[in-house]
Amino acid sequence: MNLKRPNSNEAVGTVTRSKDVVPMSGMCSRCVDGCKGACDIWLASFRGREVLYPGPFGEVTAGADKDYPIDYSHLNIQGYAVGANGLPEGVSANPDTAVFDDVNTEVEYGWDIKIKMKVPIFTGALGSTDIARINWEHFAVGAAISGITLVCGENVCGVDPQLTLGSDKKVASSPEMDRRINTYKKFHQGYGEILVQLNVEDTRLGTAEYVASKHNLETIELKWGQGAKCIGGEIKVKDLARAQELKKRGYIVLPDPTRSDVQASFKAGAIKEFERHSRLGFVSKEGFLEEVDRLRGIGFKRVTLKTGAYSMKELAMAIRWSSEAKIDLLTIDGAPGGTGMSPWPMMNEWGIPTFYIQSLAYQMACDLQKKGMRVPDLAIAGGFADEANAFKALAMGAPYFKAVCMGRGLMIPGMVGKNIEKWLKAGELPKSISKYGSTVPEIFVAYEELKEKFGSKMDQIPLGALGIYTYSQKFKTGMSQIMAGSRNFSFKSVSRRDLMALTPEAAEVSGIPYVMEAYRDEAWDILLQ
Repeated sequence: MNLKRPNSNEAVGTVTRSKDVVPMSGMCSRCVDGCKGACDIWLASFRGREVLYPGPFGEVTAGADKDYPIDYSHLNIQGYAVGANGLPEGVSANPDTAVFDDVNTEVEYGWDIKIKMKVPIFTGALGSTDIARINWEHFAVGAAISGITLVCGENVCGVDPQLTLGSDKKVASSPEMDRRINTYKKFHQGYGEILVQLNVEDTRLGTAEYVASKHNLETIELKWGQGAKCIGGEIKVKDLARAQELKKRGYIVLPDPTRSDVQASFKAGAIKEFERHSRLGFVSKEGFLEEVDRLRGIGFKRVTLKTGAYSMKELAMAIRWSSEAKIDLLTIDGAPGGTGMSPWPMMNEWGIPTFYIQSLAYQMACDLQKKGMRVPDLAIAGGFADEANAFKALAMGAPYFKAVCMGRGLMIPGMVGKNIEKWLKAGELPKSISKYGSTVPEIFVAYEELKEKFGSKMDQIPLGALGIYTYSQKFKTGMSQIMAGSRNFSFKSVSRRDLMALTPEAAEVSGIPYVMEAYRDEAWDILLQ
């Protein structure tokens, strides 16, 4: 059985003519001379490298759809008829105290100085892509009022059209970075935080120094990689002068906008856009520990790390070195991940999938703890979009995993709310929404709740932010129900015993007991006592 659908996908705008395709290649079983398209091979014959990327850039996010042998659907959550764990100290368990609406879904992370979040989720890295830039106000305010952490991704300063560099070639002024940080801070309610990522170019530009000195940020994040790709961050630009500017700033820009033949192709209309690429990082233990010390010396109270779906060796490096460096949160991003721009073949075909890499990370954390070393707080990312799978991940990784990083799952509510705002103003509300009402208070069930809290500031909250908040409340309620059903009234009591594996293969990979073995000894003790 082929685990993917090669040679055509909506993400890259391609489709096969025939419903019958060769499993390995994805080519039509009968390829006809004169076919008018449009499979991957057909389109690549005249558009070349454009077919590597989901598009149109800036208007879509994409997630690979390879069907891995095992994922979190191969686990189920245990439910119990007795008990109530994790209740507040001094509260006895009974039907009046063990109510799902009273479940505490808060979590915290950090080595010494803890950050609390209202729910155990935070955003993926929203960096230099147009999706992040255009929707930032919705995402940032939504995260702030929801009480979760917001990650400002890589290259924001580097691609800022208004970037000003000092005589030392370091960031002197970045209005775009200022906008991003200030937007979140304006509505921050004491839960969650904004943290800025650093890649190779960010480090060279002095982004850390800039956000520390101007904005007094307490946390910075080092980035080794992500689940969607194993190369550096990418965006597309449609303007030749802009492409040349980014190349001058030190980025890799392809096709090379300084070449005369490329310029001629652009003017002729053949080349319609340029790719801006970041460089590959090279990590070493000594360099990593020195960089963490340098960042703390700048003034950051917390340093976090984001790593990608690399080999087991790099995973061990990330966990061990993070322990030695006292990293405040290590986010492990499994394949395939979501993206604003990543090569589609790479998204589907590289890296350790989320379920597998979390299972490995748990094994490593256990062994590191047995060695007498403290395991840093961990988070898992890569394809999460609902509270059931988030609970499974936190239970499977307990007690080390504190939160789930969600990319597209938290972006979609922001874009939905933004579009509702646009449709309302244009008088073009679709029937899928107008059936709930024709005004903001009628459409958004959380509107009056927020209005009571924010009063006159409610007009400053964009509807995309209201969408994220409304989604987070649904997530919180759903998580509360799951936790109450498993008799966990806070995350401190959630454990791997709250899960069962539905297949022997899932049990073997994760170490979670197979459904026909979970609680067997206890059950037979009751049966035969």
